[in-house]
Amino acid sequence: MFVSDIRKEFYDVIVNQRVALLVSADVDALCACKILQALFHCDHVQYTLVPVTGWQELETAFLEHKEQFRYFVLINCGANIDLLETLQPDEDSVFFICDTHRPIDVVNVYNDTQGAVERRIERRREKRDWEARRREILFDYEQYEYHGTSSALVMFELAWVMSKDSKDMLCMKYVTDVGTLQRHVSRHNHRNEDEENSLSIDCMRISFEYDLHLALYQHWSLYESICNSCYTSSHFKLWSIHGQKKLQEFLADMGMKDIRIQTFSVHFGFKNKFLASDVVHAAAALLENIEKDESGTDNFIKALDSLSRSNLEKLHHGIKLAKKKLISVQQTIASCICTNQILSQGPFLYCYLMEGTPDVKLFSKPMSLSILSKYLLKAFVRSTKNKRCRLLPLIMAAPMDVEKGTVIVLGIPPEAESSDKKNFFGRAFEKAAESTSSRTLHDHFDTSSKCFAFLFESYIGGK
Repeated sequence: MFVSDIRKEFYDVIVNQRVALLVSADVDALCACKILQALFHCDHVQYTLVPVTGWQELETAFLEHKEQFRYFVLINCGANIDLLETLQPDEDSVFFICDTHRPIDVVNVYNDTQGAVERRIERRREKRDWEARRREILFDYEQYEYHGTSSALVMFELAWVMSKDSKDMLCMKYVTDVGTLQRHVSRHNHRNEDEENSLSIDCMRISFEYDLHLALYQHWSLYESICNSCYTSSHFKLWSIHGQKKLQEFLADMGMKDIRIQTFSVHFGFKNKFLASDVVHAAAALLENIEKDESGTDNFIKALDSLSRSNLEKLHHGIKLAKKKLISVQQTIASCICTNQILSQGPFLYCYLMEGTPDVKLFSKPMSLSILSKYLLKAFVRSTKNKRCRLLPLIMAAPMDVEKGTVIVLGIPPEAESSDKKNFFGRAFEKAAESTSSRTLHDHFDTSSKCFAFLFESYIGGK
């Protein structure tokens, strides 16, 4: 069932209970988790935090904790599958799901009344027609994947309703709903909670402003930021010598529209200023850090810590990692375009990163591969003379585990502004796996723009 009053039907229910907090490894979930943790600390709620990266880890985490906990809070995981069938919980287990992934599985919403409805239908002669119509409606509903309201925004609204919101919580909510958050920024900036530190190094100030549409330029040179930002790199076609020359000629007068965007920035003390996009890049880089062979849980904790103003050194470290990732993305884009690795396969474009590709290990991670794919499609549309490519989606594949012979595959919608941004690849991959009898593992919560399937490399190579 849907929760209509988030305070009474959710928070007041768990405030005096022990709670298992299962959180997906993405930036929105990190921010939502940070806000909920702050509320738990205020009310002394006992909880256990368990990061999960996929369905297998979610099942394992539930099995390990179902004896100790009755209440489970799932952030950005669990809404788009039949949770009861997947986890098979006891009757007294209670799940609260805050998930941006859509569509929501109807069983999770209507499970309480489903049995009674079916019993009434059984008495009718039209049962067969009803079932056929039901399957048709469910297929149309579940055909496309997309994202709903940010989980971090939902948790911030909960804190606001309880009058426990703060600037730190507001900072957790990166750019999603500019209109809604702008009024919160104005409200907090008029509070006196930081008055005693208003001129100290510990003060914190959030501002809503226009800023340049350049990645990490506050922490980079302007030239490096231009070269490694998707918008400017694709505009100048920097993978070509002509594009690099064009950048040099027009650096003073770039002549690009929409170079400024509406965003939030946060100031810590006198020196540290971060845009919302800076924090997103840094947290994502920490989540998928491959420099050290650390576990996903270790990376999750570091990314979570980077969202605290007391751990700015971790945020700066994340920005360093983000710089390296953006450089790798731009170098890989240049390689793919210059070596004609993007192929037209009829109704879609296709690109496969070979094993010897530099930084290929980085792109075995779903968020990194997703960023590469979106930037690559934008750059390819700019570079090709075939206007039809603007209307074609892109399927991207990269090696995941060479020893096991597996690859990670994802699909993203067309670049054309008029195209439907809802993603149909989730269901398409399922049908393709069934028709080819391929062994697949659907182990990611986001079936649309991130990792959906792991296919055996022998099949990909044979096509």
